[in-house]
Amino acid sequence: MANESQRAIEEYTSSPVTGELARAAAEVGFKGLPGEILELSRQCMLDWLGVTIAGASEPLVEILAEEVAEQGGHGQASLIGREGKASTRQAAMVNGAASHALDYDDVNWTLQGHPSVAIIPGLLALAEYREASGADFIAAFTAGYETACRVGRLVSPSHYRRGFHATSTVGAIGAAAACANLLGLDSAKTAMAFGIAATRAAGLKSMFGTMCKPLHAGSAAENGLLAALLASRGFDSRQDVLECAQGFAQTHSDGPDIEGALATPPGGYYMRGNLFKFHAACYLTHSAIECCARLRRDFGIQPDAVNKIVLKVDSGLDGVCNIQEPASGLEAKFSLRLTSGFALAGIDTASTAAYCRENCVDPELAALRDKVSVELQSGWPETLTRVAVWLNNGQHLEAEHDSGVPAADLVEQRCRLVSKFHSLVGPLFGPQKSEKMVALVDSLEGQPNLRDLAALSQSGER
Repeated sequence: MANESQRAIEEYTSSPVTGELARAAAEVGFKGLPGEILELSRQCMLDWLGVTIAGASEPLVEILAEEVAEQGGHGQASLIGREGKASTRQAAMVNGAASHALDYDDVNWTLQGHPSVAIIPGLLALAEYREASGADFIAAFTAGYETACRVGRLVSPSHYRRGFHATSTVGAIGAAAACANLLGLDSAKTAMAFGIAATRAAGLKSMFGTMCKPLHAGSAAENGLLAALLASRGFDSRQDVLECAQGFAQTHSDGPDIEGALATPPGGYYMRGNLFKFHAACYLTHSAIECCARLRRDFGIQPDAVNKIVLKVDSGLDGVCNIQEPASGLEAKFSLRLTSGFALAGIDTASTAAYCRENCVDPELAALRDKVSVELQSGWPETLTRVAVWLNNGQHLEAEHDSGVPAADLVEQRCRLVSKFHSLVGPLFGPQKSEKMVALVDSLEGQPNLRDLAALSQSGER
């Protein structure tokens, strides 16, 4: 066994994974990107702006913004959804935390995390300050997104199961790749940026349900931005951080998947597997929500008619979103039992207002929650849920849903995302300003710089 383990270590420490991923990230340019990737990039940007603006006034963001204001600094980049500017690093951290504050942002299952909230905040801050074009922004975002998914493929699934929050750890390397691409770094300096980001990357799943989870996204964005900036100035690190002994893969996984990390994804881009949220809770609760909402809709179920609900989910969900009796809005987002109760009770799970302490302690909702039992299954897809409901009259109903299947119709998906954006931003900024922002994102690749979009994304005059 010891000899086999040693051979495995020697095999991956001799594989130039870091160099290959750095080269690929450095070579991404706007020309040649497929139209589908351009559209998905715009959709990621629109969705990120919406959830960031909506999350910008959350208590955790207020605390971070107060700390930034007290520290002071050069006003280089906009605080999205707020007034004023901060340094690029500060803006990356605050905007990153704001974009993940509602846990309403996009997901990619290869990464096992949230790509846009880790990559866009630092990239946008840098692009705004350096007056980069929208086309260059899209290329850099693509480079960061693909890198994050490849590193995720390298260390998953054991990385996540060990208790690391991939959005924060892997996301930092993706953010470094994006910022390095925007800065025009060559593959050698990009690899240096990977090393700087990897040695700073951190984030624990045990923090789910607390303010630290959104901070993970802000930390990833800030760490990735700093790594690229330092690398551009000649700061060094190891150029083989992903595969070296005691490097990222060896310390953060049970065994790296080198072949998977270097393989071409289906359709040529991991971004094709991006998943958007249409429920404002942990993505792993979405299949249960969809099942319960469908049963309520199709059979007219009323909460007081329910006798018992059984959810069958993958065992990996137990350490992510199985908080039994949530006591806060943040905890509610990570409770399969309560979010299923929300859906059966007809509560709008797309509304951020649903996830509040009042609903956690509401007697009728608590009673419905307590009728839900979660049965953990081994070897299931993490996004698959089967729901069985028994009514007081003896009727037995079942439903199944897999939320891990990407949308096939990007036009329809865009319509849903525009509706989501207006529902989040319209009440805060007004419909006219909201429409202007959608129009700017729709023409993102034609924008000479992102200053107008960043300025429009701040609070203040409508």
